[in-house]
Amino acid sequence: MINKTFARTVLGASLVAALSASPAAFSQDSVKVGVMLGFTGPIESLTPSMAAGAELAFKEASDSGMLLDGMTIESVRADSTCVDSAAATAAAERLVTAENIVALMGADCSGVTIAVTNNVAVPNGLPLVSPSATSPALTTIEDNGLFFRTAPSDARQGEVLADVLTDRGIEDVAVTYTNNDYGKGLADSFSAAYKAKGGKVMITAAHEDGKADYSAEVAALSAGGSDTLVVLGYVDQGGKGIIQGAIDTDAFSNFVGGDGMVGDSLIEAIGEDLNGAVFTLPGVDSAGADALPAVLEAGGVETGPFVPESYDAAALIVLAMQKGGKADRATIAANIMAVANGPGEEILPGELAKGLEILANGGDIDYVGATNVNLTDVGESAGSYKEQEVKDGKFEVVNFR
Repeated sequence: MINKTFARTVLGASLVAALSASPAAFSQDSVKVGVMLGFTGPIESLTPSMAAGAELAFKEASDSGMLLDGMTIESVRADSTCVDSAAATAAAERLVTAENIVALMGADCSGVTIAVTNNVAVPNGLPLVSPSATSPALTTIEDNGLFFRTAPSDARQGEVLADVLTDRGIEDVAVTYTNNDYGKGLADSFSAAYKAKGGKVMITAAHEDGKADYSAEVAALSAGGSDTLVVLGYVDQGGKGIIQGAIDTDAFSNFVGGDGMVGDSLIEAIGEDLNGAVFTLPGVDSAGADALPAVLEAGGVETGPFVPESYDAAALIVLAMQKGGKADRATIAANIMAVANGPGEEILPGELAKGLEILANGGDIDYVGATNVNLTDVGESAGSYKEQEVKDGKFEVVNFR
């Protein structure tokens, strides 16, 4: 196993030399950056705003005129599908070979992100910053210092979910998870943390996305004897179907969900029966979080789950270009940690021009962004979470953890 901390330490010297032949854009007026998200698939209602949030950061940097003496960013979108690793790999290969992207904002779901990292990013020296891939497996992936994420690992989310349930006095649960890297990783993390706190997991069962009827799965989960169902799936697919089936049969009285279940489309589909359900989603209570809504509104972008993380992922890419003085793959990869963790002047959403100017003048920045960006030694967000409860048909933040 490659030591990721060591890989990042030597990246500035070895990777720049090794990848000197990779596509570079410092002699051009514009440079292409990929935006790979599941525009079709189980989170398709979330991804348009995520993409728009990232592209707003690219536009902010381009419009400033400060990025590498006036360079502009051209966003090139690709569909990860969220769940089809072969399709995601093919799409990423197209971005590299046909579009000559210098970095990737994405992918989104964990399984496709693992596939893209292994099959495309590492062989081509392509840095990628995911706003939403949360599987614990990505912490130890052999990425040659190329993979970063602005969303925290589900190792942390599992602990937060366990805290939420324990604090609410819920002593036993049934657990269902989407049958992939994301679902299983979060289910394992949650179950271990919940049991350590004295909670009982009466039954754990995977579910497949894309089915029209989940009555059999709901019946099996209900047979476990708990009144509370923890759903670790996707907002536009099996997770939604499981909750709807449980409501239709009056199988459970309480619902708890992970970040993949958060989206207005769930409330629109389920209606008032979802009131009282509790969900976790990455989020912070900070000056940067408070500043982002006005930035998004001015840019005509709707907020939503993982939009802050998407804006921040794109911001890290452009700031790393400026820090290194070039818009090529090796330079971006070698400088993301430096702009993310400082030391230097703090930069919030809407202040990319300020950050670019400081870097152009030889100064240092600490990109705080909308999510209090602070990357661990393996390039992932330490992160905090919002505890949200559905009240009167809306997600309402009731706590930060």
